[in-house]
Amino acid sequence: MFILNLSVILFFMGVLNFISNRKHLLSMLMSLEYIVLSLFLLLFIYLNMIMFENFFSMMFLVFSVCEGSLGLSILVSMIRTHGNDYFQSFNILQC
Repeated sequence: MFILNLSVILFFMGVLNFISNRKHLLSMLMSLEYIVLSLFLLLFIYLNMIMFENFFSMMFLVFSVCEGSLGLSILVSMIRTHGNDYFQSFNILQC
């Protein structure tokens, strides 16, 4: 039960980090990846506790890698068009 509680604490620490760091896109992406890894840990522990196969956790990892690569491509395109990754330097409503 300690490891299960630890993964829940790690998840909430990642959420607090995501809420507190809103200036840079890169720090937000890193905190989102931290949240995904803590969810993977929670899923892996839960599936091992109920003696279930870990195929779903591998699918979760595949989708999290795809989400990470999409975030990095958005970051690269934003840096190419705007020059930095500050959210205050551009308006989201403009085309």
